[in-house]
Amino acid sequence: MFTTWLPFEWIVAIRFLREGRMQTLFIVSGVAIGVGVIVFMSALLAGLQSNFIRRVLSAQSHIQLLPPQDVTRPLRGSADTERGDLEGAIIQPPLQRLKGIDQWQSVATQVRSMPEVLVVSPVASGSVLIVRGSASRAVTIFGVEPEQYYRIVDLGDKLLRGNARITATDILIGTDLASDLGVDVGDKLRVTAANGAAVTLTIAGIFDLGNKGPNQRNTYTTLHTAQSLLGLPGGVTSLEVTVHDIYAAEKISQQIGATTGVEADSWIKTSAQFFAAVSAQTTANTSIRFFVGLSVAFGIASVLVVSVVQKSREIGILRAMGISQGQILRVFLLQGGLLGLGGSVAGCAIGALGLWLWQGLARNADGTPLFPLVFDPLMFIAALILATLTGLASAFAPALRAARLDPVVAIRG
Repeated sequence: MFTTWLPFEWIVAIRFLREGRMQTLFIVSGVAIGVGVIVFMSALLAGLQSNFIRRVLSAQSHIQLLPPQDVTRPLRGSADTERGDLEGAIIQPPLQRLKGIDQWQSVATQVRSMPEVLVVSPVASGSVLIVRGSASRAVTIFGVEPEQYYRIVDLGDKLLRGNARITATDILIGTDLASDLGVDVGDKLRVTAANGAAVTLTIAGIFDLGNKGPNQRNTYTTLHTAQSLLGLPGGVTSLEVTVHDIYAAEKISQQIGATTGVEADSWIKTSAQFFAAVSAQTTANTSIRFFVGLSVAFGIASVLVVSVVQKSREIGILRAMGISQGQILRVFLLQGGLLGLGGSVAGCAIGALGLWLWQGLARNADGTPLFPLVFDPLMFIAALILATLTGLASAFAPALRAARLDPVVAIRG
């Protein structure tokens, strides 16, 4: 037999599992189903979460740096202030006029030097009026440096028609705005800012950001063109930043704000409800895995407890033959580990099969997959290790009970 070269504890453990074939089969099946559920749910929720985040962040930066807002301060040195007579005074907040970030080049260089930061792109944005014949729409124009900004929002990938390469006389508009104005690529638009400045721009491309609001409201041109139109010579209204770890965006934004003195808003702060939903989804996934793992542990423990009762006489005989308590302990720990390992291998196969079927059957109306699933090898390895460790841990109490059996009492029983 192949077991002749195995250590004694392995021979006994495998023999006990063989003698209780039905119990072994049921518990391995239970572990396999549990591990399969964990693998399937983990990959499914990870893919869903990744898809949500990709859709939200594909049209915006991770962190946005803005100039500090004007605040209301009481006048100092006036006669009324010195007397402390401010009752009844009307203090109005200042108008939040369009203004740029002071010394933005220095701020951008400082932020780019941070190891956590991936891309920094300057943007000059403001409200303008677009006129085409008798039709007009109030929109937001974004002046960008295409080579940098497209690394944050890949407008080239979102274009329906035209070209994303824009010059000083070009503009990119959304598909819904193009439909409202009745225009297409190559048509010209009159763009007028609140300060009275106006320019005629040619539509170079029409994009679809996947959201009707931005498709109606957002337009893009070169940074220099927007600066001239908005009355910001050489200035920018924001710095768009992306980072390596999107979940650390809030921490990095606070660090940037403290270092540079500008206002830094992360996507976690500006999309608080979305981030709360993502966090709740992660918590739910963790809870599912924990309770499934707990049920697997109790299943293994219950089978081994029954096995100890059934094998009491055999255990007593082995003890009478000189087998130590440590060896008996290791026999039942090995059983738990083998049950966990065997079930986890089968469970990983079941989970992978379920994911493959899901990806093949769950489709959008156009036949494309609902969202890409995450087949992470580390997830399968982690499931194998955790299930095996769970089997060992759940076997500890029955193994301890078996090791402590009195040989005389066990044989008589």
